[in-house]
Amino acid sequence: MQMEGPIATWYARSTRVRHDRLETAQSIAAQVPAGGAILEVAPGPGYLAIELARCGDFHVSGLDISRSFVRIASQNAREAGVSIDFHHGDVLRMPFASDAFDFIVCQAAFKNFPDPVAALNEMWRVLKPGGRVSILDLRKDAPLDAIDQEVRSMHLSPLNAWVTKQVFRFGLLRAAYPREKLEAVVAQSRFGDGEIVTDGIGFDLRLRK
Repeated sequence: MQMEGPIATWYARSTRVRHDRLETAQSIAAQVPAGGAILEVAPGPGYLAIELARCGDFHVSGLDISRSFVRIASQNAREAGVSIDFHHGDVLRMPFASDAFDFIVCQAAFKNFPDPVAALNEMWRVLKPGGRVSILDLRKDAPLDAIDQEVRSMHLSPLNAWVTKQVFRFGLLRAAYPREKLEAVVAQSRFGDGEIVTDGIGFDLRLRK
């Protein structure tokens, strides 16, 4: 699905409220030194990046393949009063120097990358030695009742909630990685290995250079 125009706007409105966003940002911030550089890959509307910028003295950047999301995220950051550099670009060819970031986070997008090994290798390249990566995404084995609970936590209108449930069940779950495939992708990358932590409907793939 192309996240441009009206679809990007709908997604931005639908995902504005998330109960765990601040907690995620605080967890990442605790792992980054003051003045450190954080990159969010595929930030979409930029909500997590904004929380990260609020959490401390960090240089926060975002990279998204959708020009609509770059525009929306930049506007959201301005309205929030935080400074974030949002760039248009491809995770397979990131417009950043090597060894540039202390931490990279990618939320709800990794399953969409056409070449996940190449994406990880690019993350490895732009990550500083000793830097960390957190890839947060949907579990292939996520229980349907847990998905329903997640959608309820978004506080959507009845119609929007129904549409979102269908997207989860018939779109996102089909694209999600089973654990063994995710482990194989990591093993083929320059990271070699990592830690997979599951929670609720998702997983956190933790990598270090």
